[in-house]
Amino acid sequence: MKNLLLLSAIAFILSSCGAFVSTPAVGWLYTDVQAPYQATSNPVASKVGTAEITSILGIVATGDASIEAAARKAGISKISHVDYHAKSILGIFATFTIYVYGE
Repeated sequence: MKNLLLLSAIAFILSSCGAFVSTPAVGWLYTDVQAPYQATSNPVASKVGTAEITSILGIVATGDASIEAAARKAGISKISHVDYHAKSILGIFATFTIYVYGE
């Protein structure tokens, strides 16, 4: 009985929601999706800025995936639209990347 309780506790901890990225569809084993995030009325431009965060085991997460950080990296002052790419492998390793398009 103690072993079952211990295994349940370990499974609960390792299945932390923090190891999975927010997406319209999540695969438990593997997730690799791209989707739109937001749009403005500004025309589409050629500049693209990216910003990324990484999570390991849902225990450690680091990075800055803000729209502001991505726009700053590419020198974008007028944002056209924003997309994202989310990837997770077994909930062990996850990344979330923001793509900001504009001029």
